Amino acid sequence: MFRWLTQMFTTGASILPNPIEVDHRMANTDNQRVPPGQYLTDKFPVLTFGSTPKIDITTWQFKVFGLVEEELALSWDEFKSLPSTAKTSDFHCVTQWSQLDNTWEGVSIKDVMQLIKPLPTAQFVMLHCYGGYTTNLSLAEMQQNDVLFAYKQEGQDLTAEHGGPLRLIVPKLYAWKSAKWVNGMEFMEQNKPGFWEQRGYHMVGDPWKEQRFD
Repeated sequence: MFRWLTQMFTTGASILPNPIEVDHRMANTDNQRVPPGQYLTDKFPVLTFGSTPKIDITTWQFKVFGLVEEELALSWDEFKSLPSTAKTSDFHCVTQWSQLDNTWEGVSIKDVMQLIKPLPTAQFVMLHCYGGYTTNLSLAEMQQNDVLFAYKQEGQDLTAEHGGPLRLIVPKLYAWKSAKWVNGMEFMEQNKPGFWEQRGYHMVGDPWKEQRFD
């Protein structure tokens, strides 16, 4: 299963490195911060299935819909006007590389949730992205203090290949949950699989439990 899913990435514009061939490995000297089966790297590989979408920032919108009292749509300028927060966290890719101490800047999920009133039946969220990508999270996972909608990494605007203009960052889960090119949140009563979850990835993706695949 792991080999098959790895090979799937090679059909797109970017190529997913084999987990045992990631360059620039570093010694795993900080075991308390590195989940089992992961290796440290000093690089940030570009891992994308398919082509990188071309996004016009003048028409960009962030939409909130589903089980909410009132649907919401924000332009890029409106989203950028929300309070800016910087958070430093670790990043764990399902292909077995980890990078520590990444500093992201963007809008905290807590500040986004100030604008949203989910209905009592809402228990899950589906993240929607340009290019058709989706990924699912429980509402509890989505509202962790370290979750951020990032538009900068290490003080620089996120490039398109790394998920810009806006990427969700969910540090406690494998990085496929940190969806690139985010443009919407759908609130749901039932948990539904997103893009990679439909193709065998775990519905949660906790790296400390090695929840790579169902």
